Amino acid sequence: MSSTAQTHKFEAEVAQVLHLVTHSLYSHKEIFLRELVSNASDACDKLRFEALGKPELLSGSGELRIDIRVDKDARTLTIRDNGIGMTRDEVIANIGTIASSGTRKYLEALSVEKKADANLIGQFGVGFYSAFVVADKVTLTTRKAGEDIATGVRWESTGTGEYTLETLDVAERGTSVTLHLKADEDEFLHAWQLRSLVARYSDHIGFPIRMPVEKDGKSTDEWEVVNQASALWTRPKSELGDEEYQNFYKHISHDFNDALAWTHNRVEGNQNFTSLLYIPAKSPFDFMGGGRDERKGLKLYVKRVFIMDAAEQLLPAYLRFVRGVVDSDDLPLNVSREILQQNRNLEKLKAACTKRVLDLLDKLAKDEPEKFATFWKEFGQVFKEGIAEDFANKERIAKLLRFASTHTGGAEQTVSLDDVIGRMKAGQDDIYYLTADGYAAARSSPQLEALKTHGIEVLLLTDRIDEWLSNYLTEYAGKKLRNVAKGDLDLSKFGGANEEQRKQAEKAAEGVVKKLKDLLGERVREVRVSARLTDSPAVLVLDEHDMSPAMQRLLKQAGHDAPESKPVLEINPTNVLVKRLESEGDNARAGDLALLLLEQARILEGQQLEDPAAYVRRVNDLLVNAA
Repeated sequence: MSSTAQTHKFEAEVAQVLHLVTHSLYSHKEIFLRELVSNASDACDKLRFEALGKPELLSGSGELRIDIRVDKDARTLTIRDNGIGMTRDEVIANIGTIASSGTRKYLEALSVEKKADANLIGQFGVGFYSAFVVADKVTLTTRKAGEDIATGVRWESTGTGEYTLETLDVAERGTSVTLHLKADEDEFLHAWQLRSLVARYSDHIGFPIRMPVEKDGKSTDEWEVVNQASALWTRPKSELGDEEYQNFYKHISHDFNDALAWTHNRVEGNQNFTSLLYIPAKSPFDFMGGGRDERKGLKLYVKRVFIMDAAEQLLPAYLRFVRGVVDSDDLPLNVSREILQQNRNLEKLKAACTKRVLDLLDKLAKDEPEKFATFWKEFGQVFKEGIAEDFANKERIAKLLRFASTHTGGAEQTVSLDDVIGRMKAGQDDIYYLTADGYAAARSSPQLEALKTHGIEVLLLTDRIDEWLSNYLTEYAGKKLRNVAKGDLDLSKFGGANEEQRKQAEKAAEGVVKKLKDLLGERVREVRVSARLTDSPAVLVLDEHDMSPAMQRLLKQAGHDAPESKPVLEINPTNVLVKRLESEGDNARAGDLALLLLEQARILEGQQLEDPAAYVRRVNDLLVNAA
């Protein structure tokens, strides 16, 4: 019995995705088969898990499987699974709408850039729409496992903005997707071509993929399995090649790009588990914007039975970019997220997976630095979170950190902490660093002038997270990390002024120092002669434990109160502007010059001026007087 078909309009985002897919996947249109088979596999996985608590769901339809059949006369290709199936509401939710805000941002970015990069189609769960690359009409028929025969649903669309829905009798559970192929897509009517694509893209699927046996060029009613039908991670590494690993990565991640690297391990002993962990070559769209709670990483299996996607308990949050599978023999089959949180074996499993990822990154850093540089560019900011999050591995994580420095030629050229230690000056006990809002600001900061003069390398920390990171990364390999913009800077052991010379310089500048103190009053904590400056007139310095202006800004932007501390103004008495102030007899002009020095120092620190117009007036007056 069938109800009357009702017509519905796609959400605007779905219409955009359909347009994007049909106009951008032409160069590798065979991907549609991989996406549809992958969806069918997921449906079988979900039913097998649901059947742990309700065995009756598996009755009546034999073993879980995926069937592919071609009808040359009707020009159709059908992919059918006997998995979990869908209700009418689920069909609307899964196909008629797109819930991911990331997809909306992705589409907005594409509309701005005016280009159709389809590499992220699958990542947003919209791989189903790739069917419209080769089909001018798609018919989906489904019935949810355990539901009445009369609750079947037929969904149909030509991909032009509308779809129809009707309720009908469907004898077997599961989902059938029929593609009515376009006139120029004859290649997908050939069984040998489809078998080749299955072998290439879906051989690793853990359920049988069947196709009819052909005799004399015609399909028979006899079926044969055309894939390995065993979970790839359970097979010996010696049997697997790079292409098989890469195809499996694309299956679990819905990434069109190859993985950067992977590690495949079987552990037996106190714990028995298999892990296959991948590091992507490129971060997903909006990865940083998704936040720490958006976990898309590891799939958890127990004894080859799928349990859950994105099992966040298997890796710490700073490794949330890792994709892959963990298959445990020691967890209960009825495991849930709540049970996972209380399971004693889980911490050991998490520690083991974390070690595997760090081992892999160590190997890349040592043996394949170009690949490691790619990893760092894509995921370095997230990885830095591990310094505070994973105390047990803090030293290993610190060893893998990379930063720009005064010894490199640009922001993309990075160094490790070990590199810096290897280039330290004789007698140097500290690793020096400077935080700033960007590479150019850091590189040209007056805080570095004396250090550059003495050839001392300084790390340039310019990511937003670096201000936070520096509070936790205070020591490495017995060397303290020292912010060059905080506290007193003694460079005498490197050829800088010694204690006696500094006292002489301070005595010679007593007049201008006192003058500045009087003119600036409560605006600064102190005025003193600088050991940091060789060219610039002035710079702001904080005490060792003061919060930096950048951190104060970050807290305020997040809606938090930030403790403000008055800075110390350090001056260079040999600078022409400071000398001009020292000799200025007019109190009003001297006051303007003093404020000018302070405001310039604030600008160099990335701070906002309270009265930019007054600053501009003071600069203009100085220029006019100089003329």
